[in-house]
Amino acid sequence: MNVNDLDHAACKLAFETLGLVSFENALDADNVRQLRQDCLAWIDLCAEYQIRYGINVGGDGTAHQAVGRGDSIDRFLDRHLFHEALSIFFGGGPYALNACTPVGGLPDADIYIHRIHRDVGSFIPGYALRSNMLVMLDDFTEDNGATWVLPGSHHYPDKPDEEVFNRYSHQLLGKAGTVVLFNSYVWHRGGLNKTGENRTALTLSFGRPFLKPQLDYARMLGEEYGKGLSPLTRQVLGYNCRVPMNHEEWYRLPPERLYQADQG
Repeated sequence: MNVNDLDHAACKLAFETLGLVSFENALDADNVRQLRQDCLAWIDLCAEYQIRYGINVGGDGTAHQAVGRGDSIDRFLDRHLFHEALSIFFGGGPYALNACTPVGGLPDADIYIHRIHRDVGSFIPGYALRSNMLVMLDDFTEDNGATWVLPGSHHYPDKPDEEVFNRYSHQLLGKAGTVVLFNSYVWHRGGLNKTGENRTALTLSFGRPFLKPQLDYARMLGEEYGKGLSPLTRQVLGYNCRVPMNHEEWYRLPPERLYQADQG
């Protein structure tokens, strides 16, 4: 599908039936290069936290909540290239960033993303609660373990067994610069990378504003940072759906309220 000339009816139908939409050549080579470089830098940074707090002994090739360093990931978020498609997914309603996770796709790695899973615990049948975004920053191939998805499984309340998943799932193959949006209810898993090179990706998720994000981006980034953002970026980073911490914050006048009236 073409992100610059979006077929709304086809996009809506794909979300409803398959649970996913793919956009080939959505990013040019320069954007891919910068995002790949910054994703790997975040992975190195987060490996230090993982080692320091005893999560693992050498980093697992992932990073989490990679926002706020003023790099190409921040610029990617601020461009809102897929706002039109996300608006279709959320029925025209507002949404906010729920997670921002660079993945290195290291050779021979076998970590949590390689197990059959979906990225949201609560299941509300027929409700578009959250959308994943997969940004391919290397070519995704059979050999390097491109992500496996089970199309249509956003309608399944329970995890499919290995036999069913292996029989009916397919890999998200694509060139670097391809972006896939898929319902967070879709059951999926990472493939095993059998090459000697990384399979780098930026994975994000966006949810209804009342859905608790994995990290409080607005509080982390701060009020001054938020003043320089566009209205849409403020929305996506959660500045319009904050939880007051005291009565002084609760009793603000409507324009200054931390949780705005249009957030659901």
